[in-house]
Amino acid sequence: MTRDYQDQTEQSYSKAKQTSVESIPRSNQNAALSIILISYLMIVLDISIVITALPEMQSDLGFSATGLSWIQNAYTLAFGGLLLLGARVGDILGRRRMFITGIALFTLASLAVGLSHSVTWLIGGRILQGIGAAILAPSTLALLTASFAEGKERTRAVAYYGAVAGIGASLGLVLGGILTDWISWRIGFFINIPIGIAMMLAAPRYLTETKPIPSRFDAIGAISSTLGMTALVYGIVHSATAGWGDFLTASALTAAIALLALFIFNEWRAAQPIMPLRLFRSRERTGAYIARFLFLGAMMGFWFFITQFLQGVRNYSPFEAGIAFLPMTVINFVIAVNVPTFTRRFGNARLLASGLIITLIGMAWLSRLSADSSYRMGIALPMILIGIGQGASLGPLTASGISGVEPKDAGAASGLVNVAHQLGGSLGLGILVILFAAARSTNMNEKELLAHRVSNALTGGTLMLALAFVVVALLIVWSGKRSKVKLN
Repeated sequence: MTRDYQDQTEQSYSKAKQTSVESIPRSNQNAALSIILISYLMIVLDISIVITALPEMQSDLGFSATGLSWIQNAYTLAFGGLLLLGARVGDILGRRRMFITGIALFTLASLAVGLSHSVTWLIGGRILQGIGAAILAPSTLALLTASFAEGKERTRAVAYYGAVAGIGASLGLVLGGILTDWISWRIGFFINIPIGIAMMLAAPRYLTETKPIPSRFDAIGAISSTLGMTALVYGIVHSATAGWGDFLTASALTAAIALLALFIFNEWRAAQPIMPLRLFRSRERTGAYIARFLFLGAMMGFWFFITQFLQGVRNYSPFEAGIAFLPMTVINFVIAVNVPTFTRRFGNARLLASGLIITLIGMAWLSRLSADSSYRMGIALPMILIGIGQGASLGPLTASGISGVEPKDAGAASGLVNVAHQLGGSLGLGILVILFAAARSTNMNEKELLAHRVSNALTGGTLMLALAFVVVALLIVWSGKRSKVKLN
């Protein structure tokens, strides 16, 4: 690709960004933000709304104990595996167009899941939901970036976007428990239908279309990244039941390594890559992607296994299990909506590091639970700490993940933020399922063994959070201090 073509492309990106920001009247910006946040909330809710319903879904459709994790992984894997492709297609064809396409597909898939009567149908519907979410999610963050100019307004909008990621997950646990116990687990999917239709109707009125960018499609990058990440997650999850020496496990992991190596090599050489490697030149962005990956791995395990503990060990109903998460949900909301204020006072890096430390303390405390642990001291109090930490962490992680991104890379950076979020959750859960299954004892009854296994998995989640803190400390906090010293 010639230098002239590159310059024309960059100018097109800049003009498209400038036009989209200036063409939205201030009175319509709140409406645009509401559409973006509600749509993103819908796809985040569907990650966690099934968790408190898992025992009911297992009983209703006949899932195995380890196969149950595929209700989550089918969604998050399709979601994370296709995100880079979804982000690039949005850049090429227009982000509002892909926003509407993604939400239409997601809404249709939600109907299919709600009507499912077999394991195969449900998993297929979850995969289709993930595909719709992969088209929708990059467009939400890219449209948000295009709709708000840099400064206070964008900081506020991005903070709310990050808050939705945490609040939505916690809210989904409560909502899923209530709906499952009072009506049916299927209602959690049916509620997406009227919301999705409303967002499709509102989007053309309040969201400004970004101009399609002249571009070549990176087919090799799209195929190799999607297949590589799919094979990686499948290999890890499959090893939980079949072992590392199993032929399918070894074949999937070998294929994953080869495909991801091809992907990186292709991105290095491609004229217009689906994931520009220049995004990793910033230590802050790189640290944010890695830390988000580890953070979501720990949090997905927390949601998944604590639900099993509450219903399997303490005999909570789905409704009671959902309500058990309420203290965490409330404090998460309070902290998250005040992130813009905290950021102005403490700075993004310090707030992020503090949030991770608090989450780490809560997870370490929670990982010590046993069959005799009381709800108040053994579960509720550490969950409140996790809620505080989560509320303080996800907004700053989002801000760091798109910090300093040029307009031409807005879609790719948005995709990477969501890739780290979804694949972190999927891979993290796969790893923690292995730790869960590996914990064995011949001297425990059924409930004691389940509690022991949950404790083992949450200990792994604690380690993930510790690694996330180290990454943030070295690549975001410490690097930021060094940069300030050099400037002075």
